[in-house]
Amino acid sequence: IFEGGIKNMNYSVSDTAEFGGYISGPRVIDADTKERMKGILSDIQDGTFTKRLLDNVEGGNKELEQLRANFNDHEIEKTGEKLRDLMSWVKNPLTETA
Repeated sequence: IFEGGIKNMNYSVSDTAEFGGYISGPRVIDADTKERMKGILSDIQDGTFTKRLLDNVEGGNKELEQLRANFNDHEIEKTGEKLRDLMSWVKNPLTETA
């Protein structure tokens, strides 16, 4: 996305994924999502995010480590790992994880 935007991302994914994004995206990203994103932006602008980040760093990254562990243990990660194991064309799977 950062090199070519969403247009390039859509070019890079399967037609199925692209089609699904077009028809399902608006059902996921709606007015409620936009309002929550405004709240996140407010946290960034007023320093709430930075304070939490710095508190985490000063505390030895304990919150980050817990968040990372929770994310890595999420069902979508477990399912993705199983699916990638079935994909013979995935030649260079990650050997190091976060």
